[in-house]
Amino acid sequence: MLDGRWRTNIEKGLKPVGARLLRAGVTADRLTALGVLMSACAAVAIGTGHPSLGLLLLVLTGLPDALDGAVAKAAGTAGPRGAFFDSVADRVSDAMLLGGVAWYLSSTDGGAAPLLPMAVLAASLIISYERAKAEALGFDARGGVMERAERVILLGLGLLFTALLVPVLWVMLVLTVITAVQRFVKVWRQASVERPVPAVTRRATRRRSARVARKGTSQWRQNLQARRRQ
Repeated sequence: MLDGRWRTNIEKGLKPVGARLLRAGVTADRLTALGVLMSACAAVAIGTGHPSLGLLLLVLTGLPDALDGAVAKAAGTAGPRGAFFDSVADRVSDAMLLGGVAWYLSSTDGGAAPLLPMAVLAASLIISYERAKAEALGFDARGGVMERAERVILLGLGLLFTALLVPVLWVMLVLTVITAVQRFVKVWRQASVERPVPAVTRRATRRRSARVARKGTSQWRQNLQARRRQ
């Protein structure tokens, strides 16, 4: 939800920053890798019982995550390879951060509490898969009440007030599941509308049918001539 509303304005504001970083020799891939490394450090800090440090690192993680796209556009290298790397890096970062939260809860709450962040991770992976699969099929699955930006903000709130961490995780889980349902319904409706077949495809189909018909006629004549010779 926040991605769709603010992403364009943020990218415009970061464009000159990306150009400066590019001139300084910073590449988009390095920024993406730095974001993953900082997420790993945040996960370790959270898991070892330092949620405040983890929150600080989580906030700092947002900087390379926001700047890598600006640098790629400034360099003219924005494309499928960078988008793929960035998407995979986001999933790895999510897994490490929520894994760190599960580690933290295993030592503070115990019981089934560590399963809660793992459930949030599973639900978030579902909505990521829905978008990837929909785009591969030519549909749009963006949007929903709990995208990655909202999950990071709520996780930061839970780390800031650790007494509210478990309730915050429950809210994240419910809203992430709702988002998964929203995206499923959105793509289902798009896929249920019959899309017109392109004219090129229709012409190719007719040519293929004509070739099959000619081949069948030629085979029939050959069989007829063979019978006459017998």
